[in-house]
Amino acid sequence: MMKRWQAVKRLLPLLAVFSLLLSGCGREDLSVLRPQGPVAEGQLDLIKLSISIMVVVVIVVFAIATYVLIKFRRKPDQNEVPEQVEGNFKLEIIWTAIPLLLVLVLAIPTIQKVFAYGENDWNDKDAIQVKVTGHQFWWEFEYPQYGVKTAQEMLIPVDKKIALELKTADVLHSFWVPSLAGKMDTNTEGSVNNMTISTPNAGTYIGKCAELCGPSHGFMEFRVKAVDQASFDQWVEATKAPAVLPEDTQLAEKFKTNCLSCHAVGDQGGFTGPNLTGMGSRETVAGILLNDTNGAKGSKPAKDNLVEWLSDPQAVKPGNLMPAPKDLGLSDQEIEQIAEYLANYKLEY
Repeated sequence: MMKRWQAVKRLLPLLAVFSLLLSGCGREDLSVLRPQGPVAEGQLDLIKLSISIMVVVVIVVFAIATYVLIKFRRKPDQNEVPEQVEGNFKLEIIWTAIPLLLVLVLAIPTIQKVFAYGENDWNDKDAIQVKVTGHQFWWEFEYPQYGVKTAQEMLIPVDKKIALELKTADVLHSFWVPSLAGKMDTNTEGSVNNMTISTPNAGTYIGKCAELCGPSHGFMEFRVKAVDQASFDQWVEATKAPAVLPEDTQLAEKFKTNCLSCHAVGDQGGFTGPNLTGMGSRETVAGILLNDTNGAKGSKPAKDNLVEWLSDPQAVKPGNLMPAPKDLGLSDQEIEQIAEYLANYKLEY
């Protein structure tokens, strides 16, 4: 028993060091501590309030414990039992009332914000409507007011209410953009959830699926890009423009036969897979392969990422439902040509 305790004592400092190191790990762009919108700011205020209450409680408890240990410690010549305080009505009222008061202090603003942020703004005439659909393992964004549908990147104008209607096409997912708002599930069985986001700051905000939804749950990322109103309007028009297919007629026919049966570009194609319009303008391929559009660390040219994805989709995102292009009869050369075509398919906004 003593040997086991000695081993534990040796491991404790090591565990403490690792705990400190690991507590600093994590992605800066996936932090609720960097709010970029009113909802996220309100949620951070609740976090600060709850932490402040906990800190005060810890300080008070430790202070009382220290005082009691010093004040009422047993003296060398003391043999009698100290006066007991159990059953002290006043003390029991005090240490019952204080926790109740602290709960009320935390509960009132929490309830206020929960109801405020839970309002459904879908019918607000000033809000931009976006239908969000979670798939294994990608996100679809439809703008019914504009007749636009896209995937993996949701473009929004700054200083506008974005009313979201969330649902799933398969299993349970959870929509989460830490810098803008909290999590909202996309439930199964046809139920629809609503939430509203907004931001006064232009920029790109990373989103994740926050519900375990399959083998590639961890790779189910998306972007929310906030731009000025003029850029948003320009993006809508560019997205609705007629499709531009490959110049090579043979390659265009292969692309239409093998790719546009599921995907769409411009006004052509199907809608069971992610919309590919403007692929060359996006920051990622498949949500996780970083394009060098903004010089991010570990990024590669969009064409290289597209070749990697099209060559073996299962190696990039295990469990996804896209058939391998090689199994559809596309050669390595044709895959490279399609990758180059998509990498050059850009939207100006």
